[in-house]
Amino acid sequence: MNTGDRIALLRESLGWTQEELALKLGITRAALSHYEKNRRNPDFETMTELANLFDVSIDYLVGRTSAVNGSPTKEIDQFADQLELSDDELLKKFQLSIDGRPLTSEETRRFIAFVRAERNMM
Repeated sequence: MNTGDRIALLRESLGWTQEELALKLGITRAALSHYEKNRRNPDFETMTELANLFDVSIDYLVGRTSAVNGSPTKEIDQFADQLELSDDELLKKFQLSIDGRPLTSEETRRFIAFVRAERNMM
């Protein structure tokens, strides 16, 4: 299933007409029709707005995943929550890098702390 098919399917699942969705996106109905018929691809801003309106990930819209919202399964969440990457041996085994440069142990710990803080805010 390609992007246009997914947009049309999601729109129809919400009972919206092309006119209604186009209005919400601030585009013409004709532009939306081109997206749904795969004649054109939405720009990044439109793709982001579509993902927000449909409460799905952009990865889902472009077909990179079949998971509608990109969220991991409960099993994956539980497994990830049980991992404790503060042990130096694990940090060495799962070396993280940004821009091709490995993170130090301290940077990795701060990254993990950031993710935990972000999760607590949800």
